Amino acid sequence: MVKLTSSDGQEFTISKEVAYQSVLLKNMIEDVLDSEENPIPLPNVSGPILVKVIEYATHHKDDPVKPPVEGPRTSEITDEWDKEFMNIDQGSLYELILAANYLDIKDLLDLGCKTVANMIKGKKVEELRKLFNIQNDFTPEEEEQIKKENAWCEEH
Repeated sequence: MVKLTSSDGQEFTISKEVAYQSVLLKNMIEDVLDSEENPIPLPNVSGPILVKVIEYATHHKDDPVKPPVEGPRTSEITDEWDKEFMNIDQGSLYELILAANYLDIKDLLDLGCKTVANMIKGKKVEELRKLFNIQNDFTPEEEEQIKKENAWCEEH
């Protein structure tokens, strides 16, 4: 068993099998022999997000290793459990992506990025600004100039 401590001080005990879903944790466990006695601190992952990470890692611990994807990637999420798992609020989604990146859990990082890609697919600039709370700092004249310079991408 492996003990983890989140950034907000919550402690979690998980199996090595679940911990090994993370390259970071796997390397830390192999480098530090007493991870059962001394919790591994995770200063970049909050307790609620670590709960989600552990849920994902537990569900996928027996999955076969996926071969590298050849050719163009798709943002389609085909696994129903994964679709439901990613049905979370936007703030948690971004925290989960950051945690997956920090913990080096490639499949979870890919899943999070696919979710964001699906959120923005087909949206207009104003919709994206609203979705990501981005302030428009262009004057109407600057916007018109940008539209003229990039008219070629609107032709399709």
